[in-house]
Amino acid sequence: MDEPTTDLIQGTLDMLILKTLSLQPMHGFGIARRIEQISRDVFKVNPGSLLTALERLHRAGWVDAEWRHTENSRRARFYTLTRKGRKQLDAETADWTRRVSAIARLLKAEE
Repeated sequence: MDEPTTDLIQGTLDMLILKTLSLQPMHGFGIARRIEQISRDVFKVNPGSLLTALERLHRAGWVDAEWRHTENSRRARFYTLTRKGRKQLDAETADWTRRVSAIARLLKAEE
């Protein structure tokens, strides 16, 4: 039986977008597909949430955006991680790792 897809954990979408863009510049559809691919389809990215997050990341200066043509000659906005975005990704990754470790300790706790 296939595992169900899962909504992204609140507060993680920005971090996952930044991580995806650290691999290479991409357009929105590509970002969503890459997150789904790397998570092995555990996470599905809502297009509306993705666009809202990309606008927020752009306003914060964590990503740059420019119009380009895709592989199939369609115009799309491509996003690139900025230096400020890389620092934010590092900070969010450290915080996420700390939280995951704390949850793991709690789940392993015995009486």
